[in-house]
Amino acid sequence: EEVEDASEPTKRDRSHLESTLKLNEDKPADDFSGALQRLRKIYHSSIKPLEQSYRYNELRQHEITDGEITSKPMVLFLGPWSVGKSSMINYLLGLDDTPYQLYTGAEPTTSEFTVIMHGPKLKTIEGIVMAADSARSFSPLEKFGQNFLEKLIGIEVPHKLLERVTFVDTPGIIENRKQQERGYPFNDVCQWFIDRADLIFVVFDPTKLDVGLELEMLFRQLKGRESQIRIILNKADSLATQELMRVYGALFWSLAPLINVTEPPRVYVSSFWPQDYHPDTHKDLFLKEEISLLEDLNQVIENRMENKIAFIRQHAIRVRIHALLVDRYLQTYKDKMTFFSDGELVFRDIVEDPDKFFIFKSILAKTNVSKFDLPNREAYKDFFGINPITSFKLLSQQCSYMGGCFLEKIEKAITRELPDLLGSIGLGKKPNVLSCDITGCGETPKNRYRKP
Repeated sequence: EEVEDASEPTKRDRSHLESTLKLNEDKPADDFSGALQRLRKIYHSSIKPLEQSYRYNELRQHEITDGEITSKPMVLFLGPWSVGKSSMINYLLGLDDTPYQLYTGAEPTTSEFTVIMHGPKLKTIEGIVMAADSARSFSPLEKFGQNFLEKLIGIEVPHKLLERVTFVDTPGIIENRKQQERGYPFNDVCQWFIDRADLIFVVFDPTKLDVGLELEMLFRQLKGRESQIRIILNKADSLATQELMRVYGALFWSLAPLINVTEPPRVYVSSFWPQDYHPDTHKDLFLKEEISLLEDLNQVIENRMENKIAFIRQHAIRVRIHALLVDRYLQTYKDKMTFFSDGELVFRDIVEDPDKFFIFKSILAKTNVSKFDLPNREAYKDFFGINPITSFKLLSQQCSYMGGCFLEKIEKAITRELPDLLGSIGLGKKPNVLSCDITGCGETPKNRYRKP
């Protein structure tokens, strides 16, 4: 009687993954500590004073911490449930059949926001501890409440790739579930991660191409970040060639109304898990697509310092525009006030119809601000509802003999200091490491949960 042994599925060769991501190279990663010191100095001395003076954080709810400035590139995984997001992370890090692997299954398995980062040994960190440690870049997540922090988890893994990048796995989108059932503002949390992600993988599989309300809302939040988005059609080797072509077309048909850009995002078609490709499928195509994605990921890692400087400069431009607008609102208010005027009524008239007083048009006429960079004027109704106009000073009064003028310093940072720092990185120069005692980088971040 013949007994057939149940053969285990063969594992895929990982040599292309290790070579493309340079996991076998012994040379140390580029040391950008000097550039980061200079970047922190520019932020603390030239951008943060104006940001705090005009309470920019209360307009956009985006506060930049030292941990965020020095953090590694972040890769965010989004998409419907059970499309292979966790399996893809396990595959990229080689965590399958190890104690480190993320749990996967056919049912919705990931209910938390999971941050996979580097550490000397395997370690799980509770969300409340991650948010309390300002040395990491996750301390602003406290604002989403304790219910969310219970759904946030960090995993430290001793892996070479994680020395240069951080992965974030998100709960799968379930269209038939109400947002309120999550117990925390899911879309707001996603927006926080989207704003800080260097690369965003939106993962689909052939069985989940329908676009519901939650996924539609997610793509609205991705507007403006199209250059960071990569669409992944996973589990492609489960289909025959003709079926795959139909599914590929159906995916674009579903996403076309949601992505309003002239150039469509890059779509990778492959199967990202450790098992070998199914027989009689386009193995060569899937392998080339996988290598192309790995090169894309590696490029983001290589450009991490340039992306960080560009991010800080973009933030500085928004802070400058906000300060100019608040200054213009305040100047208009002072011009319209008389001895007998009711200040509240005067300012309400200005806020309700800023175009009548040429608030936004005067900014465009007198500065080099683009009209496409101007914020939503409706947001200033809420902003001034919380922050009385009389609590601000004019920009002309934000000067000191020793420190100079806030506006001049931020304009110098935008036009000279940050581009010069970017140029030194591009030329391969390493800025001198500066002491925080000299640069005023701010105090060393502390972990409130760590015993002395």
